[in-house]
Amino acid sequence: MRIAADGITACLQRKGSLFQDHYRRPLSFIQWKEKTPPLAASDHETITVTNPANGKQLCTVDAASIEEVEWAVSHAQATFDSGIWSKASSMHRSSVLSRLADSLQRCIPDMARIETMQTGRPIREMKAQMARLPDWLYYYAALLRTNQGFVAPTQGKLLNYIQRVPLGVVAQITPFNHPLFIAIKKLAPALAAGNSVIVKPSELTPVSLLEFANITQEVGLPDGVLTILPGYGHTTGRQLASHSLVRKVDITAGTQTGRALGAIVGSNLAAFTAELGGKAPILIFDDADVISAVNGVAFAAFVASGQTCISGTRIIIQENIYESFMTAFLKKVESITQQMGNPMDKRCSMGSVISPRHLDRIDGMVARRQSGTILTGGKRMMGKSSLDDFDFSLGNFYPPTVISDVDVNHELWQEEIFGPVVVVKKFSTELEGVRLANASKYGLGAGVWTQNLSRAHRVAADIDAGLVWVNTHHRNDPSSPWGGMKESGIGRENGIEALEAYSQSKSIIVNVAPPDESRQTDDWFSGEQRRYG
Repeated sequence: MRIAADGITACLQRKGSLFQDHYRRPLSFIQWKEKTPPLAASDHETITVTNPANGKQLCTVDAASIEEVEWAVSHAQATFDSGIWSKASSMHRSSVLSRLADSLQRCIPDMARIETMQTGRPIREMKAQMARLPDWLYYYAALLRTNQGFVAPTQGKLLNYIQRVPLGVVAQITPFNHPLFIAIKKLAPALAAGNSVIVKPSELTPVSLLEFANITQEVGLPDGVLTILPGYGHTTGRQLASHSLVRKVDITAGTQTGRALGAIVGSNLAAFTAELGGKAPILIFDDADVISAVNGVAFAAFVASGQTCISGTRIIIQENIYESFMTAFLKKVESITQQMGNPMDKRCSMGSVISPRHLDRIDGMVARRQSGTILTGGKRMMGKSSLDDFDFSLGNFYPPTVISDVDVNHELWQEEIFGPVVVVKKFSTELEGVRLANASKYGLGAGVWTQNLSRAHRVAADIDAGLVWVNTHHRNDPSSPWGGMKESGIGRENGIEALEAYSQSKSIIVNVAPPDESRQTDDWFSGEQRRYG
């Protein structure tokens, strides 16, 4: 993937704005177009990228046409078939990924600023997140050097060794909430395994991935191994998912989208990994350290303005500490609200949500509730920030919102809000707490706060979630499997599991018996009793 000639290189070495006015199609696409008839004007669709905090246009980006998606998949397949990356040694791929991690490390400050302007999330938050990205590339580079195959204990004089081979062309569809972070989580194992990868970023936040693509070329990733295809889910995403040459689709999206794409991918008998919706419960027992729990719940609920699949949105508190916890928690929420302002201000604690449409959805879900009491928040933010005089009315700001006593059948309890809104409820016994935690169709993340070691293990085992944190939340590491149960998805990111999910086993069985012995034992049609299988 290359940006066109007026693009940038090497860690955003451009003066002035971090953004180009317009991101053109990749050079390889342009060169291909020169050999084909011109497209109709309607095919030259562009995407406008807007800063959700102030409504200002950042840039425009060319959206991939149907023909360009088809060409990109064919080109990726030809690259895969060439073996330049798919059959390169593990040592070579490891070296490239390590160099890529080094280059990305140098770009973190600029990448953080891009992410803040694309997403409306605080610069402090994005700097911390971007600093973790090289870890995924270093981890999979190390796995390539240390992960070992095995020899199966096959019966007879046979040597049966197992190789891991790449799948081919794989497609990844990534969301707006963690644009580069989630993409790197998926890209690192896919590239390490030797695949050719096509990424469709969210149309709301494509720029950081386009900039990242420049770095991959500079460290030696061959052309055609990574292609970034900006576009819309209902067109570009669907075309990729339905393409017969695409052997795996990996998405992070809502559950409804996951169901629709999963059905398409399944018809091609391709592999599918999906990290989908969530409604994470946080159980707080009466022996928890209240201050630590308050801090942890605030982070779980309001980091990224609640726009994460593992956001702690259902706070379930044991009745003996309900009052003391809520007093401290509401005080913490008020302090977060008071520190909201310009996301580029390093003092800003929480930013905007991604778009007016998402803001309207959050506002609507809170407004039409049929039960529950709003304890704080509950209306979109207008006026000026007390932190830095930033005008909230220019962007998509919604305050941290806490609602008590919502019925468990209400959509605020059951449906993913994807915003800074939490519901709180008290419980009495451990059994009741676990029942409330599991009263959801989702099962991605969960949290447990207790000082009782036995209870911590017992309750963590009983909660239906792929990730359970004890006395913490949202800890993530490239070595730790990440994925959900129930309607929260299928498959896992991170760890050895992800590397294996981007490859397939190939069993090679070699007869090591001498020819005279094979002549005696392997003539099945001689009429005598012989080995079978």
